[in-house]
Amino acid sequence: MNKSRLILFAHGSRDPRWRKPFEVLSSNMATELGADCVRLAYLEMFRPTLFDIATEAVRDGFLHLRVLPLFLSAGAHVAEDIPTQVAEAQTMYPQLHIEVVPPVGEHPSVVSAIEAIAREALR
Repeated sequence: MNKSRLILFAHGSRDPRWRKPFEVLSSNMATELGADCVRLAYLEMFRPTLFDIATEAVRDGFLHLRVLPLFLSAGAHVAEDIPTQVAEAQTMYPQLHIEVVPPVGEHPSVVSAIEAIAREALR
C-alpha cells in the first residue's frame, strides 16, 4: 500500500509564540485528514526536522511524503535548503518518495487573502 503523509514545513523559531499558529494549523489538519496523515516539521531551530519525519514515516510504513513549505515565497530556503534536506532524507531512505510542492504564498488563494487583508487594513 502506497500511503502518503502531508508535511507542513515551517522555518522554525526558538520563540514558542512564533510556532503556535503552525501548531494550530497542524492540529486542525490532523483532525480533518487524520492524525496519521499530517505532520509539522521545521527547517531549523526546532524539532521535528524533515529527517525526523522521514524516519518516522518509514517506521510507520509511509512511502510518500508531500512537503508543503509554509513560506510566502520561494527564496533560498525553498530553492536550496529544503531540496538539500530532501536529498539527505532520500539518500538514507531510498524507498521513500518525497515530493515538494510550491510554497503556500504562491497559491492564488493566499495572494487573494493577503490582498483582502491589505484592503481591510486601509479602511
